[in-house]
Amino acid sequence: MLWSTPVDLAPPYTASGFLLIHYGSPVISAANVVMLPVKRNSSGSLSVEARSAATGNLLWQQTTDYILPSSSWTPSMNIALHGERLFIPAAGGRILVRDQASSATGALGSILFYSSTAPLATLNAQIRINTPLTVDASGNLYFGFIADAGNAAGLTSGYARIAADGSAIWRSARDLAQDAGVTGPAMNCAPALSPDGQTLYVVANLAPTANAPQSGVLMSLDPVTLAFRAKQSLFTPLGQVARVSDSASSSPTIGPDGDVYFGVLDFAAAGHNSRGWLLHFDATLALTKTPGSFGWDDTPSIVPTSAVPQYSGSSPYLLLTKYNNYYGQGTGTGLNQMAVLDPNVGQLDLYGGAATVMREVLVITGPTADPGTVGGRREWCVNTAVVDPATRSAYINSEDGRVYQWDFATNSLNRSVVMNNGLGQAYTPTVMGPDGVIYAVNNAQLHAVGA
Repeated sequence: MLWSTPVDLAPPYTASGFLLIHYGSPVISAANVVMLPVKRNSSGSLSVEARSAATGNLLWQQTTDYILPSSSWTPSMNIALHGERLFIPAAGGRILVRDQASSATGALGSILFYSSTAPLATLNAQIRINTPLTVDASGNLYFGFIADAGNAAGLTSGYARIAADGSAIWRSARDLAQDAGVTGPAMNCAPALSPDGQTLYVVANLAPTANAPQSGVLMSLDPVTLAFRAKQSLFTPLGQVARVSDSASSSPTIGPDGDVYFGVLDFAAAGHNSRGWLLHFDATLALTKTPGSFGWDDTPSIVPTSAVPQYSGSSPYLLLTKYNNYYGQGTGTGLNQMAVLDPNVGQLDLYGGAATVMREVLVITGPTADPGTVGGRREWCVNTAVVDPATRSAYINSEDGRVYQWDFATNSLNRSVVMNNGLGQAYTPTVMGPDGVIYAVNNAQLHAVGA
């Protein structure tokens, strides 16, 4: 452990000691400066801190009036970095822009993606960014927002693009989908770009019904104009309407070949052991392909086949996902795992769903007994995990309070570092800096782990 620092100065623990809040991912500049969102009090005041990766020393701090959207679990505030330009969400749909992000001083500006003469206080209460920020290779910024009915700016919940030159456009999610049942962007769900930057993928929620209180639709858009291209209604591999939960942080992953992956849940209580499913489509969203057998609150990571020397198949890449099997949920045993999956080869699902799912290439079971179960293991605690091709490894966070190196070549947990005593919590990301240091959020602290 090199250093650690709080990401929350007033963690909202439940009476049972759980921490049901998502925390935003740190971003790290080429100059090796770590920038992280920080919740400063129980009322949700927020700031961004920049710290030296070498020492953890504070370089600068910037407050923001961003207001977290309402959700069943507290959602995250996420920042985005393009070169030395840092984007920070603010209230009313504004974006704070800090230049010279790696320096102790830097110019701070503000951009609004719409025009309005209404008082700022009115707009702040009516319009909120509700997705992470996504920035492309040219510095164009994308995000989703929710707007109260009758808001002073005349906005309808949807998606915004702020170009690198500061010009901006927005589109209504309902109008894009040509569906009056669409209510707005899915909570915590980042827009995703194709590898060539020519297609933008977003997920929108549908109005609740008696049988589907939280469902959604996946859409592809033109990344310059936000014009609609295609959409795909979301169903589980068993043909049931899929749930897009406000408690999740699942976002689309786009493979190097353009295939689209997105994690969803069942509506049935404990359906599929509450594991959810990883839906899989081609780049046009016209073709449904082999799904994965886990999708709850997880954004899969790309694994180069060269990082798994024992793999002999023909897929151009593999996927790393969480693979928990929740104790007491359906037939769940509590033997919680991580998995490397082949996205193009199938096997019969092993977890109670009569479906063909992605073939398991590697699985690793959590090493620490879960005292609340019979024979179970503590949950893996990542909503996305960093893959390091140089060491043929992934670095993954566990609810036992450790961060582990999973060595793919030996399919073993090579090394681990203690962060804390462990607790049940919402899933968080792991990130790697340019010097190979691993950053993991656990129990409301960001931990820097390395040599």
